[in-house]
Amino acid sequence: MKALITGGAGFIGSHLTEALLERGDTVCVIDNLSTGSMENIQHLQGQPGFSLIVDTIMSENVMRKLIEECDIIYHLAAGVGVRYVMNRALSSFLTNVQGTEVVLQLADSGGKKKVILTSTSEVYGNNGKMPFKEEDDRVLGSVYNPRWGYSISKAVGEFLALAYWREKNLPTVTIRPFNACGPRQTWRHGMVVPRFVRSALLEQPLTVYGDGTQTRCFTYIGDIINALIALSENEKAVGDVFNVGSNQEISIRELAEKVLKLTDSKSEIKFVPYEESYGEGFTDIKRRVPDITKIKKLIGWTPKVQLDDLLVTVIDYYRSLNSLS
Repeated sequence: MKALITGGAGFIGSHLTEALLERGDTVCVIDNLSTGSMENIQHLQGQPGFSLIVDTIMSENVMRKLIEECDIIYHLAAGVGVRYVMNRALSSFLTNVQGTEVVLQLADSGGKKKVILTSTSEVYGNNGKMPFKEEDDRVLGSVYNPRWGYSISKAVGEFLALAYWREKNLPTVTIRPFNACGPRQTWRHGMVVPRFVRSALLEQPLTVYGDGTQTRCFTYIGDIINALIALSENEKAVGDVFNVGSNQEISIRELAEKVLKLTDSKSEIKFVPYEESYGEGFTDIKRRVPDITKIKKLIGWTPKVQLDDLLVTVIDYYRSLNSLS
């Protein structure tokens, strides 16, 4: 099997690339390195079956050739991270919408290649009904708040994928990961677990935005990769959307306390109002818990790695780095 992974030098993409190569697949990665990193895939350079193209998915001639040569496309390229998306709202939105259209259109014209689209749990917005089911309504704030641009752009990608399946018979599968975490995830774009771990190891304050009562469910990257691959191989998954996440809910304040305990750090927890970091009118999502009934019923998937074990893998990874800068 020859796979094309867009955004393959990113956090999720690099782990997927690694997993596919380990089972003997040929993998071509395309990444413009805007949020991905050569460090994530450096250990894969020179391995049989691996190739890298440093370019954007908006380069249609490049993408056309790559898609014609592959058997399946894992579309992960996107602007990610709250801070990154807030600071680069326009480019993030266009990449997520126009980039996805490029991938789907070329996959359709290039031989009806299957597309596995990675979306986000952000699409649910502020729907207070828990846990989130794939068919639930989306509740979003004002368009004046750039915080919602990421959710909107990823939802448009989902609509496009479903439309290409329904109207053009292009096989697509969409997954919505819930707070993927693990080794190689960067702290630079606002991801909370690596940000907390880095601060704790440096004995710096752990910054919690708001009062810390907001809750999330963190999912180990290996569990997400297993779900991605299994769904890509199941024909009954085509034309559908799947939550992929843990249901082990924890508040951000409790997460900070847990990181401090696991790192034996003397850092303090510092509470900062949202507007100080993200500007006036920023809205956070109070709870985010997935219903994973659908994926469990189809492929028997459930997350295997518990939160404490997940955090230990991230702590060990950051401790292994030569520099935490």
